[in-house]
Amino acid sequence: MSALTQVRALTRRGGPDFSDRYTVLATLLVGAAILGRPVSEAFGDLARPIDPAQAGAGLALVLLALAGALTLARTLGPVTLSAADAAWVLLSPLDRRGVLGGTARVLLALGVAVGVVLGFGLLIALGAPDQLTWRLIGALVVGVSAGVGGMALAVLGQESQPWDVALRAVIGLLMVLAVAAALGGLATYLVSAPSALLAVPVVTALLLVRRAHAALTRIPARALLDASSRTASVARATSAMDPSVLSWIAEDNHWRARTLASKRWPSLPAPLAVAWQDWRRLGRRPGRLALIAVSVALPVLAARAGADVSVWLLAGALAAASTVVTGARRDADDAALARLLGTSRRATLAARAVLPALVGGVWLAVAGAISGTAAAWFAPVAAPALAAAALRMARRPPADHTMPILDTPMGSIPTGPAIWAMKGPDLAVLACLPAIVALVVRPEGLALFVAAQAVTGAAALGGYLALFRGR
Repeated sequence: MSALTQVRALTRRGGPDFSDRYTVLATLLVGAAILGRPVSEAFGDLARPIDPAQAGAGLALVLLALAGALTLARTLGPVTLSAADAAWVLLSPLDRRGVLGGTARVLLALGVAVGVVLGFGLLIALGAPDQLTWRLIGALVVGVSAGVGGMALAVLGQESQPWDVALRAVIGLLMVLAVAAALGGLATYLVSAPSALLAVPVVTALLLVRRAHAALTRIPARALLDASSRTASVARATSAMDPSVLSWIAEDNHWRARTLASKRWPSLPAPLAVAWQDWRRLGRRPGRLALIAVSVALPVLAARAGADVSVWLLAGALAAASTVVTGARRDADDAALARLLGTSRRATLAARAVLPALVGGVWLAVAGAISGTAAAWFAPVAAPALAAAALRMARRPPADHTMPILDTPMGSIPTGPAIWAMKGPDLAVLACLPAIVALVVRPEGLALFVAAQAVTGAAALGGYLALFRGR
Protein backbone atom coordinates (compact mmCIF):
# COMPACT_ATOMS: atom_id res chain seq x y z
CA MET A 1 0.00 0.00 0.00
CA SER A 2 1.47 3.36 -1.03
CA ALA A 3 1.86 6.29 1.33
CA LEU A 4 -0.86 8.24 -0.48
CA THR A 5 -3.29 5.32 -0.16
CA GLN A 6 -2.61 5.10 3.58
CA VAL A 7 -3.17 8.83 4.03
CA ARG A 8 -6.39 8.68 2.01
CA ALA A 9 -7.59 5.76 4.12
CA LEU A 10 -7.11 7.87 7.25
CA THR A 11 -8.64 11.06 5.91
CA ARG A 12 -11.69 9.29 4.47
CA ARG A 13 -12.73 7.80 7.79
CA GLY A 14 -16.01 9.32 8.83
CA GLY A 15 -16.62 10.51 5.25
CA PRO A 16 -19.89 10.51 3.35
CA ASP A 17 -22.30 7.79 4.50
CA PHE A 18 -25.31 6.22 2.85
CA SER A 19 -27.61 9.13 3.74
CA ASP A 20 -25.29 11.63 2.02
CA ARG A 21 -25.17 9.56 -1.15
CA TYR A 22 -28.95 9.08 -1.00
CA THR A 23 -29.42 12.86 -0.72
CA VAL A 24 -27.25 13.50 -3.77
CA LEU A 25 -29.03 10.81 -5.79
CA ALA A 26 -32.47 12.07 -4.76
CA THR A 27 -31.50 15.63 -5.69
CA LEU A 28 -30.39 14.49 -9.14
CA LEU A 29 -33.60 12.51 -9.68
CA VAL A 30 -35.81 15.41 -8.56
CA GLY A 31 -33.89 17.78 -10.84
CA ALA A 32 -34.31 15.40 -13.76
CA ALA A 33 -38.04 15.11 -13.05
CA ILE A 34 -38.41 18.91 -12.93
CA LEU A 35 -36.47 19.48 -16.13
CA GLY A 36 -37.91 16.50 -17.98
CA ARG A 37 -41.08 18.16 -19.21
CA PRO A 38 -39.50 21.46 -20.42
CA VAL A 39 -36.77 19.53 -22.22
CA SER A 40 -39.27 17.16 -23.86
CA GLU A 41 -41.41 20.10 -24.99
CA ALA A 42 -38.34 21.79 -26.43
CA PHE A 43 -37.45 18.60 -28.34
CA GLY A 44 -40.95 18.45 -29.73
CA ASP A 45 -40.47 21.85 -31.36
CA LEU A 46 -37.10 21.14 -32.97
CA ALA A 47 -38.49 20.26 -36.38
CA ARG A 48 -39.58 23.85 -37.02
CA PRO A 49 -38.25 25.86 -39.99
CA ILE A 50 -35.05 27.67 -39.05
CA ASP A 51 -35.48 31.38 -38.36
CA PRO A 52 -32.00 32.91 -38.92
CA ALA A 53 -32.57 35.75 -36.44
CA GLN A 54 -33.86 33.48 -33.70
CA ALA A 55 -31.18 30.86 -34.33
CA GLY A 56 -28.47 33.52 -34.24
CA ALA A 57 -29.76 34.89 -30.94
CA GLY A 58 -29.90 31.41 -29.42
CA LEU A 59 -26.37 30.60 -30.61
CA ALA A 60 -25.15 33.90 -29.15
CA LEU A 61 -26.66 33.01 -25.76
CA VAL A 62 -24.96 29.59 -25.85
CA LEU A 63 -21.59 31.20 -26.62
CA LEU A 64 -22.08 33.73 -23.83
CA ALA A 65 -22.96 30.90 -21.44
CA LEU A 66 -19.71 29.12 -22.35
CA ALA A 67 -17.76 32.35 -21.84
CA GLY A 68 -19.41 32.79 -18.44
CA ALA A 69 -18.57 29.21 -17.43
CA LEU A 70 -14.90 29.69 -18.40
CA THR A 71 -14.78 32.97 -16.48
CA LEU A 72 -16.23 31.27 -13.40
CA ALA A 73 -13.73 28.40 -13.68
CA ARG A 74 -10.85 30.86 -14.01
CA THR A 75 -12.08 32.87 -11.01
CA LEU A 76 -12.47 29.88 -8.69
CA GLY A 77 -9.35 27.98 -9.61
CA PRO A 78 -10.41 25.62 -11.06
CA VAL A 79 -8.20 23.03 -9.29
CA THR A 80 -8.98 23.17 -5.58
CA LEU A 81 -8.64 21.01 -2.48
CA SER A 82 -10.54 20.59 0.74
CA ALA A 83 -9.36 22.51 3.78
CA ALA A 84 -7.76 19.40 5.31
CA ASP A 85 -5.91 18.44 2.13
CA ALA A 86 -4.78 22.00 1.53
CA ALA A 87 -3.39 22.23 5.07
CA TRP A 88 -1.82 18.79 5.50
CA VAL A 89 -1.49 16.91 2.21
CA LEU A 90 -0.68 19.51 -0.44
CA LEU A 91 2.68 20.58 0.99
CA SER A 92 3.69 17.04 1.95
CA PRO A 93 6.13 14.96 -0.15
CA LEU A 94 3.23 12.88 -1.49
CA ASP A 95 2.75 12.57 -5.24
CA ARG A 96 1.09 15.79 -6.44
CA ARG A 97 -0.79 14.10 -9.29
CA GLY A 98 -2.24 11.57 -6.88
CA VAL A 99 -3.23 14.31 -4.42
CA LEU A 100 -5.06 16.20 -7.17
CA GLY A 101 -6.46 13.13 -8.89
CA GLY A 102 -9.84 13.31 -7.17
CA THR A 103 -10.23 16.99 -8.01
CA ALA A 104 -9.26 16.31 -11.62
CA ARG A 105 -11.98 13.66 -11.92
CA VAL A 106 -14.55 16.05 -10.45
CA LEU A 107 -13.50 18.75 -12.92
CA LEU A 108 -13.81 16.28 -15.80
CA ALA A 109 -17.33 15.37 -14.66
CA LEU A 110 -18.25 19.06 -14.36
CA GLY A 111 -16.88 19.71 -17.83
CA VAL A 112 -19.00 16.88 -19.24
CA ALA A 113 -22.11 18.13 -17.41
CA VAL A 114 -21.62 21.69 -18.64
CA GLY A 115 -20.97 20.35 -22.12
CA VAL A 116 -24.22 18.37 -22.13
CA VAL A 117 -26.16 21.49 -21.15
CA LEU A 118 -24.40 23.48 -23.86
CA GLY A 119 -25.10 20.74 -26.40
CA PHE A 120 -28.81 20.73 -25.64
CA GLY A 121 -28.84 24.52 -25.77
CA LEU A 122 -27.08 24.45 -29.13
CA LEU A 123 -29.59 21.94 -30.51
CA ILE A 124 -32.56 23.96 -29.25
CA ALA A 125 -31.09 27.17 -30.69
CA LEU A 126 -30.30 25.78 -34.14
CA GLY A 127 -33.18 23.34 -34.41
CA ALA A 128 -33.24 20.00 -36.19
CA PRO A 129 -35.24 20.25 -39.41
CA ASP A 130 -34.00 16.79 -40.39
CA GLN A 131 -32.01 13.87 -38.94
CA LEU A 132 -32.80 14.60 -35.30
CA THR A 133 -30.67 11.74 -33.96
CA TRP A 134 -27.52 12.74 -35.83
CA ARG A 135 -27.99 16.43 -35.04
CA LEU A 136 -28.45 15.57 -31.35
CA ILE A 137 -25.25 13.51 -31.38
CA GLY A 138 -23.38 16.29 -33.17
CA ALA A 139 -24.61 18.97 -30.74
CA LEU A 140 -23.63 16.84 -27.73
CA VAL A 141 -20.20 16.14 -29.23
CA VAL A 142 -19.58 19.86 -29.77
CA GLY A 143 -20.96 20.79 -26.36
CA VAL A 144 -19.03 18.17 -24.39
CA SER A 145 -15.84 18.96 -26.31
CA ALA A 146 -16.28 22.65 -25.49
CA GLY A 147 -17.02 21.96 -21.83
CA VAL A 148 -14.18 19.51 -21.27
CA GLY A 149 -11.71 21.45 -23.41
CA GLY A 150 -12.60 24.70 -21.67
CA MET A 151 -12.11 23.13 -18.24
CA ALA A 152 -8.73 21.74 -19.34
CA LEU A 153 -7.73 25.18 -20.62
CA ALA A 154 -8.70 26.69 -17.25
CA VAL A 155 -6.45 24.13 -15.51
CA LEU A 156 -3.58 25.08 -17.81
CA GLY A 157 -4.26 28.75 -17.10
CA GLN A 158 -3.87 28.06 -13.39
CA GLU A 159 -0.53 26.39 -14.11
CA SER A 160 1.16 29.15 -16.12
CA GLN A 161 0.64 32.77 -17.11
CA PRO A 162 0.84 32.23 -20.92
CA TRP A 163 -2.00 29.73 -20.75
CA ASP A 164 -3.98 32.16 -18.60
CA VAL A 165 -3.54 34.79 -21.31
CA ALA A 166 -4.74 32.24 -23.85
CA LEU A 167 -7.80 31.50 -21.68
CA ARG A 168 -8.68 35.19 -21.51
CA ALA A 169 -8.23 35.44 -25.27
CA VAL A 170 -10.62 32.52 -25.77
CA ILE A 171 -13.21 34.19 -23.53
CA GLY A 172 -12.88 37.38 -25.55
CA LEU A 173 -13.15 35.42 -28.81
CA LEU A 174 -16.35 33.75 -27.60
CA MET A 175 -17.89 37.15 -26.89
CA VAL A 176 -16.89 38.37 -30.36
CA LEU A 177 -18.40 35.23 -31.91
CA ALA A 178 -21.58 35.83 -29.91
CA VAL A 179 -21.89 39.29 -31.44
CA ALA A 180 -21.19 37.83 -34.89
CA ALA A 181 -23.81 35.13 -34.35
CA ALA A 182 -26.40 37.71 -33.35
CA LEU A 183 -25.69 39.96 -36.32
CA GLY A 184 -24.59 37.59 -39.07
CA GLY A 185 -25.33 34.20 -40.52
CA LEU A 186 -23.05 32.08 -38.32
CA ALA A 187 -25.99 29.99 -37.10
CA THR A 188 -27.09 29.19 -40.65
CA TYR A 189 -23.54 28.08 -41.52
CA LEU A 190 -23.37 25.76 -38.50
CA VAL A 191 -26.65 24.11 -39.45
CA SER A 192 -25.31 23.25 -42.90
CA ALA A 193 -21.71 22.55 -41.84
CA PRO A 194 -20.28 19.14 -42.84
CA SER A 195 -20.10 16.50 -40.13
CA ALA A 196 -16.35 16.07 -40.70
CA LEU A 197 -15.79 19.33 -38.83
CA LEU A 198 -16.83 17.59 -35.60
CA ALA A 199 -13.32 16.14 -35.43
CA VAL A 200 -11.85 19.62 -34.81
CA PRO A 201 -13.38 20.25 -31.33
CA VAL A 202 -12.90 16.61 -30.33
CA VAL A 203 -9.19 16.55 -31.20
CA THR A 204 -8.65 19.97 -29.61
CA ALA A 205 -10.36 18.88 -26.39
CA LEU A 206 -8.32 15.66 -26.20
CA LEU A 207 -5.04 17.55 -26.67
CA LEU A 208 -5.98 20.09 -24.00
CA VAL A 209 -7.01 17.36 -21.55
CA ARG A 210 -3.68 15.58 -22.10
CA ARG A 211 -1.72 18.78 -21.49
CA ALA A 212 -3.81 19.59 -18.43
CA HIS A 213 -3.25 16.14 -16.92
CA ALA A 214 0.50 16.58 -17.36
CA ALA A 215 0.33 20.09 -15.85
CA LEU A 216 -1.21 18.92 -12.56
CA THR A 217 2.25 18.38 -11.07
CA ARG A 218 3.40 21.88 -12.07
CA ILE A 219 0.58 23.99 -10.58
CA PRO A 220 2.16 26.25 -7.92
CA ALA A 221 1.15 25.46 -4.36
CA ARG A 222 0.27 29.12 -3.74
CA ALA A 223 -2.24 29.05 -6.60
CA LEU A 224 -3.82 25.89 -5.20
CA LEU A 225 -4.03 27.34 -1.69
CA ASP A 226 -5.62 30.55 -2.95
CA ALA A 227 -8.12 28.62 -5.06
CA SER A 228 -8.98 26.34 -2.15
CA SER A 229 -9.58 29.35 0.09
CA ARG A 230 -11.86 30.96 -2.50
CA THR A 231 -13.80 27.73 -3.00
CA ALA A 232 -14.29 27.34 0.76
CA SER A 233 -15.63 30.89 0.93
CA VAL A 234 -17.97 30.17 -1.97
CA ALA A 235 -19.20 27.00 -0.24
CA ARG A 236 -19.90 28.92 2.97
CA ALA A 237 -21.68 31.67 1.03
CA THR A 238 -23.77 29.09 -0.83
CA SER A 239 -24.76 27.21 2.32
CA ALA A 240 -25.65 30.49 4.06
CA MET A 241 -27.46 31.85 0.99
CA ASP A 242 -25.33 35.01 1.08
CA PRO A 243 -24.04 35.68 -2.47
CA SER A 244 -22.70 39.07 -1.35
CA VAL A 245 -19.68 37.12 -0.09
CA LEU A 246 -19.00 36.12 -3.69
CA SER A 247 -18.84 39.76 -4.75
CA TRP A 248 -16.36 40.48 -1.97
CA ILE A 249 -14.22 37.55 -3.12
CA ALA A 250 -14.16 38.97 -6.65
CA GLU A 251 -13.35 42.47 -5.37
CA ASP A 252 -10.54 41.26 -3.12
CA ASN A 253 -9.03 39.11 -5.87
CA HIS A 254 -9.03 42.07 -8.24
CA TRP A 255 -7.42 44.62 -5.93
CA ARG A 256 -5.05 42.35 -3.98
CA ALA A 257 -2.31 42.25 -6.62
CA ARG A 258 -2.58 45.92 -7.67
CA THR A 259 -0.68 48.95 -6.46
CA LEU A 260 -2.76 52.10 -6.86
CA ALA A 261 -1.35 55.62 -7.05
CA SER A 262 -2.45 57.97 -4.28
CA LYS A 263 -4.44 60.98 -5.45
CA ARG A 264 -5.75 64.06 -3.75
CA TRP A 265 -9.31 63.82 -2.43
CA PRO A 266 -11.65 66.01 -4.51
CA SER A 267 -12.97 69.30 -3.13
CA LEU A 268 -16.61 68.28 -2.87
CA PRO A 269 -19.27 68.51 -0.17
CA ALA A 270 -18.76 65.85 2.49
CA PRO A 271 -21.38 63.29 1.32
CA LEU A 272 -20.33 63.61 -2.34
CA ALA A 273 -16.66 63.32 -1.41
CA VAL A 274 -17.35 60.07 0.43
CA ALA A 275 -19.36 58.73 -2.53
CA TRP A 276 -16.56 59.67 -4.94
CA GLN A 277 -14.80 56.40 -4.14
CA ASP A 278 -17.53 54.54 -6.07
CA TRP A 279 -16.81 56.65 -9.13
CA ARG A 280 -13.07 56.11 -8.78
CA ARG A 281 -13.55 52.36 -8.32
CA LEU A 282 -15.63 52.18 -11.49
CA GLY A 283 -13.07 54.24 -13.42
CA ARG A 284 -10.35 51.81 -12.38
CA ARG A 285 -12.34 48.84 -13.68
CA PRO A 286 -12.40 49.26 -17.48
CA GLY A 287 -13.26 45.59 -17.86
CA ARG A 288 -16.42 46.05 -15.83
CA LEU A 289 -17.36 49.10 -17.87
CA ALA A 290 -16.86 47.11 -21.06
CA LEU A 291 -19.00 44.26 -19.72
CA ILE A 292 -21.80 46.69 -18.80
CA ALA A 293 -21.58 48.22 -22.27
CA VAL A 294 -21.70 44.85 -24.04
CA SER A 295 -24.61 43.61 -21.92
CA VAL A 296 -26.99 46.14 -23.50
CA ALA A 297 -27.33 43.70 -26.40
CA LEU A 298 -28.78 40.94 -24.17
CA PRO A 299 -32.42 42.17 -24.44
CA VAL A 300 -32.11 42.07 -28.23
CA LEU A 301 -30.82 38.50 -28.11
CA ALA A 302 -33.54 37.52 -25.65
CA ALA A 303 -36.24 39.08 -27.83
CA ARG A 304 -34.97 37.26 -30.93
CA ALA A 305 -34.84 34.02 -28.97
CA GLY A 306 -38.52 34.43 -28.06
CA ALA A 307 -38.26 35.78 -24.47
CA ASP A 308 -40.15 38.74 -23.02
CA VAL A 309 -37.96 41.77 -23.64
CA SER A 310 -39.55 43.86 -20.86
CA VAL A 311 -38.33 41.41 -18.20
CA TRP A 312 -34.80 41.47 -19.63
CA LEU A 313 -34.77 45.26 -19.80
CA LEU A 314 -35.74 45.68 -16.15
CA ALA A 315 -33.45 42.88 -14.94
CA GLY A 316 -30.51 44.17 -16.97
CA ALA A 317 -30.92 47.76 -15.81
CA LEU A 318 -31.14 46.65 -12.18
CA ALA A 319 -28.09 44.39 -12.59
CA ALA A 320 -26.11 47.25 -14.14
CA ALA A 321 -27.08 49.59 -11.30
CA SER A 322 -26.20 46.99 -8.66
CA THR A 323 -22.61 46.70 -9.93
CA VAL A 324 -21.70 50.18 -8.63
CA VAL A 325 -23.06 50.08 -5.07
CA THR A 326 -19.99 48.56 -3.40
CA GLY A 327 -19.64 51.56 -1.10
CA ALA A 328 -23.17 51.19 0.23
CA ARG A 329 -22.58 47.48 0.79
CA ARG A 330 -19.41 48.21 2.72
CA ASP A 331 -21.20 50.81 4.84
CA ALA A 332 -23.81 48.19 5.76
CA ASP A 333 -21.18 45.53 6.55
CA ASP A 334 -18.97 47.84 8.63
CA ALA A 335 -21.16 50.34 10.47
CA ALA A 336 -18.29 51.49 12.70
CA LEU A 337 -16.18 52.57 9.72
CA ALA A 338 -19.19 54.40 8.24
CA ARG A 339 -19.65 56.35 11.49
CA LEU A 340 -15.97 57.36 11.47
CA LEU A 341 -16.50 59.21 8.17
CA GLY A 342 -18.16 62.01 10.13
CA THR A 343 -21.01 62.59 7.68
CA SER A 344 -24.74 62.03 7.86
CA ARG A 345 -25.38 58.45 6.83
CA ARG A 346 -28.64 59.38 5.12
CA ALA A 347 -26.87 62.12 3.14
CA THR A 348 -24.06 59.71 2.28
CA LEU A 349 -26.56 57.13 1.06
CA ALA A 350 -28.26 59.79 -1.07
CA ALA A 351 -24.90 60.72 -2.58
CA ARG A 352 -24.16 57.06 -3.29
CA ALA A 353 -27.47 56.80 -5.17
CA VAL A 354 -26.27 59.14 -7.95
CA LEU A 355 -23.94 56.65 -9.66
CA PRO A 356 -26.34 53.64 -9.76
CA ALA A 357 -29.10 55.95 -11.03
CA LEU A 358 -26.83 57.16 -13.82
CA VAL A 359 -25.54 53.70 -14.78
CA GLY A 360 -28.97 52.05 -14.63
CA GLY A 361 -30.64 54.88 -16.55
CA VAL A 362 -28.01 54.97 -19.29
CA TRP A 363 -28.11 51.18 -19.64
CA LEU A 364 -31.90 51.21 -19.94
CA ALA A 365 -31.81 54.03 -22.50
CA VAL A 366 -29.20 52.35 -24.72
CA ALA A 367 -30.78 48.89 -24.43
CA GLY A 368 -34.20 50.32 -25.20
CA ALA A 369 -32.89 52.14 -28.25
CA ILE A 370 -31.12 49.02 -29.56
CA SER A 371 -34.12 46.75 -28.95
CA GLY A 372 -36.50 49.22 -30.61
CA THR A 373 -38.78 49.55 -27.57
CA ALA A 374 -40.07 52.57 -25.67
CA ALA A 375 -37.73 51.86 -22.74
CA ALA A 376 -35.48 54.77 -23.74
CA TRP A 377 -38.32 57.20 -22.93
CA PHE A 378 -38.59 55.80 -19.40
CA ALA A 379 -34.85 55.72 -18.65
CA PRO A 380 -34.53 59.18 -16.98
CA VAL A 381 -37.65 58.75 -14.85
CA ALA A 382 -36.93 55.11 -13.94
CA ALA A 383 -33.33 55.81 -12.88
CA PRO A 384 -34.23 56.84 -9.27
CA ALA A 385 -36.24 53.64 -8.82
CA LEU A 386 -33.35 51.54 -10.09
CA ALA A 387 -30.97 53.30 -7.70
CA ALA A 388 -33.27 52.69 -4.74
CA ALA A 389 -33.64 49.01 -5.64
CA ALA A 390 -29.87 48.59 -6.09
CA LEU A 391 -29.20 50.21 -2.70
CA ARG A 392 -31.81 47.98 -1.09
CA MET A 393 -30.07 44.94 -2.59
CA ALA A 394 -26.67 46.14 -1.39
CA ARG A 395 -27.79 46.70 2.20
CA ARG A 396 -29.82 43.53 2.76
CA PRO A 397 -28.57 41.23 5.54
CA PRO A 398 -27.91 37.52 5.02
CA ALA A 399 -30.91 35.23 4.60
CA ASP A 400 -32.69 34.14 7.79
CA HIS A 401 -32.91 30.36 7.63
CA THR A 402 -34.96 30.14 10.86
CA MET A 403 -38.09 31.38 9.09
CA PRO A 404 -40.82 28.82 8.30
CA ILE A 405 -41.21 26.86 5.08
CA LEU A 406 -44.36 27.33 3.02
CA ASP A 407 -46.01 24.39 1.28
CA THR A 408 -47.33 25.42 -2.13
CA PRO A 409 -48.63 23.49 -5.17
CA MET A 410 -45.20 24.10 -6.74
CA GLY A 411 -43.41 22.58 -3.75
CA SER A 412 -41.94 23.75 -0.46
CA ILE A 413 -40.52 27.27 -0.43
CA PRO A 414 -38.14 28.43 2.35
CA THR A 415 -39.38 31.91 3.23
CA GLY A 416 -36.01 33.15 4.48
CA PRO A 417 -34.09 32.84 1.19
CA ALA A 418 -37.19 33.85 -0.76
CA ILE A 419 -37.58 37.10 1.18
CA TRP A 420 -33.85 37.75 0.84
CA ALA A 421 -34.01 37.30 -2.93
CA MET A 422 -37.04 39.60 -3.21
CA LYS A 423 -35.40 42.53 -1.42
CA GLY A 424 -34.49 44.94 -4.18
CA PRO A 425 -36.28 43.38 -7.14
CA ASP A 426 -39.61 43.90 -5.35
CA LEU A 427 -38.97 47.64 -5.10
CA ALA A 428 -37.83 47.77 -8.73
CA VAL A 429 -40.99 46.05 -9.97
CA LEU A 430 -43.34 48.21 -7.89
CA ALA A 431 -41.56 51.49 -8.66
CA CYS A 432 -41.21 50.70 -12.38
CA LEU A 433 -44.74 49.37 -12.80
CA PRO A 434 -45.85 52.16 -15.20
CA ALA A 435 -42.87 51.48 -17.46
CA ILE A 436 -43.48 47.72 -17.35
CA VAL A 437 -47.15 48.14 -18.24
CA ALA A 438 -46.25 50.46 -21.13
CA LEU A 439 -43.66 48.02 -22.50
CA VAL A 440 -46.11 45.11 -22.33
CA VAL A 441 -49.29 46.88 -23.52
CA ARG A 442 -47.54 49.23 -26.01
CA PRO A 443 -50.10 52.06 -25.94
CA GLU A 444 -50.24 54.75 -28.61
CA GLY A 445 -49.46 57.59 -26.19
CA LEU A 446 -46.67 57.41 -23.58
CA ALA A 447 -47.02 60.79 -21.88
CA LEU A 448 -49.30 59.55 -19.10
CA PHE A 449 -47.11 56.49 -18.41
CA VAL A 450 -43.92 58.57 -18.39
CA ALA A 451 -45.47 61.02 -15.93
CA ALA A 452 -46.64 58.18 -13.70
CA GLN A 453 -43.17 56.61 -13.83
CA ALA A 454 -41.60 59.93 -12.84
CA VAL A 455 -43.82 60.03 -9.76
CA THR A 456 -43.25 56.40 -8.73
CA GLY A 457 -39.49 56.60 -9.37
CA ALA A 458 -39.02 59.75 -7.30
CA ALA A 459 -41.29 58.39 -4.58
CA ALA A 460 -39.32 55.13 -4.41
CA LEU A 461 -35.94 56.80 -3.93
CA GLY A 462 -37.31 59.54 -1.66
CA GLY A 463 -39.24 57.06 0.45
CA TYR A 464 -36.26 54.72 0.74
CA LEU A 465 -34.02 57.55 1.94
CA ALA A 466 -36.71 58.92 4.28
CA LEU A 467 -37.24 55.52 5.91
CA PHE A 468 -33.49 54.90 6.24
CA ARG A 469 -32.53 54.72 9.92
CA GLY A 470 -28.76 54.49 9.50
CA ARG A 471 -28.40 50.90 10.58
